[in-house]
Amino acid sequence: MSSIRKFIVCGSMLPLLLALPVPVLADEGGLDAANTAWILTSTALVLFMTLPGLALFYGGLVRSKNVLTVLMQCFAIAGAASLLWFLLGYGLAFGDGGSANAIIGSGKWLLSGIGKEAMSGSIPETVFLMFQMTFAIITPALIIGGFAERTRFSAVMLFSALWLLVVYAPVCHWVWGGGWLFDMGLLDFAGGTVVHITAGVAALVAAMVIGNRKGFGTTAMPPHNMTMTMMGAGMLWVGWFGFNAGSALAANGDAGMALLVTHLSASAGAITWLTIEWIRYGKPSVLGAVTGMVAGLGTITPASGFVGPGGAVVIGTLAGFICFFATLTLKQKLKIDDSLDVFPVHGVGGILGTFLAGVFASDALGVFSGHGYNEGMTMASQVKVQVIGIVATFAYTAVVTWVLLKLTDLLIGLRVTAEQETEGLDIVLHNESGYDIR
Repeated sequence: MSSIRKFIVCGSMLPLLLALPVPVLADEGGLDAANTAWILTSTALVLFMTLPGLALFYGGLVRSKNVLTVLMQCFAIAGAASLLWFLLGYGLAFGDGGSANAIIGSGKWLLSGIGKEAMSGSIPETVFLMFQMTFAIITPALIIGGFAERTRFSAVMLFSALWLLVVYAPVCHWVWGGGWLFDMGLLDFAGGTVVHITAGVAALVAAMVIGNRKGFGTTAMPPHNMTMTMMGAGMLWVGWFGFNAGSALAANGDAGMALLVTHLSASAGAITWLTIEWIRYGKPSVLGAVTGMVAGLGTITPASGFVGPGGAVVIGTLAGFICFFATLTLKQKLKIDDSLDVFPVHGVGGILGTFLAGVFASDALGVFSGHGYNEGMTMASQVKVQVIGIVATFAYTAVVTWVLLKLTDLLIGLRVTAEQETEGLDIVLHNESGYDIR
């Protein structure tokens, strides 16, 4: 084609080219399209962790007569937590608390003043609050594993609603909403204290208050469908990338490193747990592999934005080892029926990971180095802050959870009858059966 002809053709297409939309990159202090796209994706991934991930993971672990009950609880909590986040939760966690800002947020009730133009950093505030909503959904859903197969549905819903507003939202504000632990410099990238310690401790307290399942310790209660549990575990592993890497709130190197260390820790946790089983019992189990994977994920969560690959492998390995023996201790020695091992996996993992974030964030550990501490912080001072965060979150959650459980029991009752527990909660509470086998 001659130069003149090329000029004519290109000139005739110029109006069409000018009419095409032009990709918008980050303006100075404005919306960043890449960051927004990544957090939109991460939001979907975190919700995917609960529905269907956690629902299937927990559903397969209970007995067949209770499978629908667990699925229903996860599903209903997702809806209720979303509405509560709209009404009060987001304001309590991320609102400006005025003189009480160190303790609790206020304002933004019913998401007032948050339109499509409102910004949170370089992303729309609607995207930020929706991302945070998915954390508020999965945290109370995790707790149901502590009292599975024996609790009334009405009690689960009332307790979960109160707990979200009175425990989760304040702790979230302390750590991420500009509260007192935020001001101290606590390292909790994606929820070691906010999600895993709160959920784990609440599950432990609930298991103790509600009591053990009928036949616990004398009757075998194996998972009814490990295929379902394995599918749910795979969804949790994938969804956790949104959980941790999304917490960078940007499509950048921090997100990339968080994704990498998350995967390495999960892998180390799974291999460590199944190896221990292989040595102790002669056979590695699928249940052990998926539980170790979840332990690795939960333990790396608070540290995922601050440590490097070497530190992540150590953290995941320790998670598999320590959480394994914590599970045995709770059930076999202390005789506490935390049905689906929420405290020994999430609670102990959250404590361990929050503590180790203060260690492996150091930039002076060679191949195990992390991103380094904030100015003025040393390993000793950072670990001190981490311990304060762990103790405060543990104590507050334990006391308030106990009060809420007692209140729920007083108002509507916590536990089904022994006869109902024997029959199965699917039929008793929902008049449905998970498996219609003719």
